[in-house]
This record gives sequence, C-alpha cells and structure tokens, in this order.
Amino acid sequence: MVKTIQNIKKTSTGRLLWQYSMIALGIFMYAFAWSVFLIPKSIVGGGVVGIASIIYIMTGFPVGISNFAINIILLLIGFKVLGGKFGLNTIIGSLIASLSFLFLQQGIDIQQYFDLTKFDPFMSAVIGGAISGVGIGLCFSNGGNSGGSDVIALMYTKYHNVSPGSVIFVIDAIIIVSSIIIPANSIESIIYGFIVMAVFTYSIDLVIEGNKQSYQILVFSKENRAIADAIGKDIKRGVTLLHGEGWYSKQDQNVLIVISRKAEKVEIMRVIKQIDPTAFISIGKTQGVFGKNFDDIKL
Repeated sequence: MVKTIQNIKKTSTGRLLWQYSMIALGIFMYAFAWSVFLIPKSIVGGGVVGIASIIYIMTGFPVGISNFAINIILLLIGFKVLGGKFGLNTIIGSLIASLSFLFLQQGIDIQQYFDLTKFDPFMSAVIGGAISGVGIGLCFSNGGNSGGSDVIALMYTKYHNVSPGSVIFVIDAIIIVSSIIIPANSIESIIYGFIVMAVFTYSIDLVIEGNKQSYQILVFSKENRAIADAIGKDIKRGVTLLHGEGWYSKQDQNVLIVISRKAEKVEIMRVIKQIDPTAFISIGKTQGVFGKNFDDIKL
C-alpha cells in the first residue's frame, strides 16, 4: 500500500491528485469537527466559519452558504488591495469548505448520527479543536488553505508592521468574544471558544512539524559504500561518507551520514539491514534541516 502511494506521487499528475485529495480530506475533517462537536454545543471558534456559525446558531441560515459568501467578499477585496497574491488553492479551499458544511448539515444532517449528550462542552471543545486542527494542518502541509481571516491579515500587514499571526489571533479573539450575543451563551461559552482556538493551533503545529520532521542517521559498517550506493539509487537521498578512526581499535572507520525525512527513515533502515544486519546505527531527530530538498531559511 505504501509503495503504491509512493509510486503515484512520483508522477506530476499523481502528486497533483494526491495534493488536492489531502487538501479536500483536511478541509472535510475541519467541517466535520465543527458540524458535530462545536456548532451543536453553541461553541464558536475563530475565523470566517466562526462568524458563519454565529449566524447559523441565531438564525438557522446554512453555515456553508454564509461561509462561502463572506470568503468571496474577502477574496474580491483582497484581489483589489493585494493584487494576485491569492492562488487557486485559496478559492478551491473556500469552495470545498462550504460544500462540506452543506453536505454534512443540510445534506445528511450529520448530528443525528452522534449522541452528544455523552460529551460535556469541554470535551466537545477539545475534540472539535483537535480534529479541525489536524484537518487544517493536513491542508496546510499540502499547500492549501480554507480562506478566511488570513486574507484580512495579509491586507492589514500590507500597511502595518505587524506579523500576520498576531492579526489572525486578534481577529479570532474578537469573533469568539462576540459569540456572547447568542442568547443561550455565557462567559463559559467564550472560554470554551478559546479552548478550541488553543487546541486547534496546537494540533496544526503538531501536524505540520510532524510532517517536516527530519532525522540524522549515522551508520558504522564495513559495507558503508554499498549502503551509500543503495540509498542514493533506491531512495534517491543524498549521503555523505566521512573518514574516521576507531579510537579503541586504532583502525580506519568510514562513517555514513544521511539526513532523511520521516517517511524515508524506515526504508533507509530496511536497506541497511539487508546489506549489513550487524551495522551500528545511531538515529537522532533534528531541530531543523535547511537546504536542497529540505526547508528554506526564512528570516
């Protein structure tokens, strides 16, 4: 199964299909979390969906329609203010989010399949925030986004020397606090909204950083040259061979260094084991890897 997915992703068409499939899945998870755990409990998080949720809870107007309408207005203003800074992914993400909400709420009425009496508001906030965060993290990792407050942040930071993250935080906080206008809501509801925002942000970071996790692998083996050839040929990952000396044995010892992504680590270990089952291996997580085939330095 893993090999099949990797073969698909090697082609340009396959990579594109995989990318948009992951974006769609991530946004659907986001809509699912809101539709099942947050909106039924009148818990409002941040973003445009937060505004659409307030409208829905107070009037019954579909989240999918109001979410799409607000995003379209923001995108049109954004195009006018910022020019062509918005890609196709922003428009596609907004459309997928709106269609997902319409399908889950008006299409199949997803709430009827879940007994939320088993969850108190706190648990609903934590579960909803976690699932939506994982979904958006998956979306971000594949170059997508669901539109919303990040558009406002880009417009504001064009004229003010403030980080987009700070602007998004303020916008989300205002939306969460404004949920007090919902008749049945209280200060507790606002607190639950901030819990959603905290869990949501943490989950996004967990997914994105986990996806970028890299490892430094040191291999001590008499077959290091054969191992290096196999890693370069089969896994297409660069290797470095250092010349050292075993201090105890006083003999020359080649040390193989490989920096790999998380997804490649198991394959590299398999290659090493096939060539030299007795190889001495050290694996360490890296704080960051910058350069060719890894991340770019952003200062």
